[in-house]
Amino acid sequence: MNSKNCRNCKKAELIPFYRVEGVPVHSVLLMDSKQEALNYPKRNIELGFCPQCGFISNTIFDARVIEYSSKYEETQGFSGTFNKFQDALAERLVQKYRLYNKNLLEIGCGKGEFITLLCEKGNNRGYGFDPAFVPERNPDKNHRVRFIADYYSEQYAHYKADFIGCKMTLEHIPNTYDFLKMVSNAIGETHRPIVFFQIPETTKILRNLGFWDIYYEHCSYFSRFSLAYLFKATGFEILSLDTSFDDQYLMIEAKPVRKGKSPAKISPAYENRTLLAVKYFKDRIRVYLDQWKSLIACFHRQGKKIILWGGSSKSVAFLTTLGITDEIEYVVDINPYKHGTYLPGNGQKIIAPDQLADYKPDLVIVMNPIYVKEIKEEMAKTDLSPDILPVDRPFRKKTADRN
Repeated sequence: MNSKNCRNCKKAELIPFYRVEGVPVHSVLLMDSKQEALNYPKRNIELGFCPQCGFISNTIFDARVIEYSSKYEETQGFSGTFNKFQDALAERLVQKYRLYNKNLLEIGCGKGEFITLLCEKGNNRGYGFDPAFVPERNPDKNHRVRFIADYYSEQYAHYKADFIGCKMTLEHIPNTYDFLKMVSNAIGETHRPIVFFQIPETTKILRNLGFWDIYYEHCSYFSRFSLAYLFKATGFEILSLDTSFDDQYLMIEAKPVRKGKSPAKISPAYENRTLLAVKYFKDRIRVYLDQWKSLIACFHRQGKKIILWGGSSKSVAFLTTLGITDEIEYVVDINPYKHGTYLPGNGQKIIAPDQLADYKPDLVIVMNPIYVKEIKEEMAKTDLSPDILPVDRPFRKKTADRN
């Protein structure tokens, strides 16, 4: 991309406010050796803020280095906490929009768990698009879903659906306006399906100084306003816009504007809270990073063992942003497909929870606080009693102005 022009509204230039050097271009690709992990390609991140629509983007993102393949291990489906959330979400959407005996489509379906759930709950038929889909991991045992291992585009416009879902994908797309306009064009003027998108909520990341949620694959960052702006600008009527999963996710439900009806007017001003959150992050992040470095260095000098819980993007961002190497040797994850592989960037090995009994950590840093209860229950199965520290808890700070 290498441009400061906003790709969400195409009306303003992005203002840089945060930079990270030398981060791996992928965070959840499986690395089979430490050497492979250490040598994996790296790039820089420069986040810029749009004063027109509030959109945030990596202004120096290079889509050519991105590789979505069968080695891409993004699923959260081994967590009971996440599965409970996803099951309830699917149930709500099926009931709310009467998705029974309908045709459904998911863009960026991953391993296919969500589209399969929607089809099972409503006796529906589905299409799932994802270049990283792995046929051997197909969860659809009743053959309700046809999976296409490709990016969704207008060439698939003939796949008509009553519901179009897109979970945790839009943040990977640099040209957000062009992408959603393509979806709108593929739908056409005579069809009005329900459209559902779920993405990370950025103002919470900024207020929490959540540098662990900023990584190369995520080139686009949304607040409520910038997401609403995008949907209105590309011809959609918004039905619902809210947060979920402890306010970590933004979820929007919409449908195409009726033919002949004028699109909703878009205010030229963005939410003040987004700007305040950006300023809060910019003013405090360097001190916060230094505090984390000092804390980990102190534990390391004392000979205490630290592990991270969560072998995914958050851990990669945490370790590479802070420059952590030997101070943290292992990362734990419950996903068996990750065990024995290494994190891109600094090469920490991913181990299973039952291997902790031999390692005996003194401190467990939980990379997503919503899983603390689940992790404590897992730890209770052992004789270990390390300190458990949610990543957003140290150095408790005054919350950014929410008004």
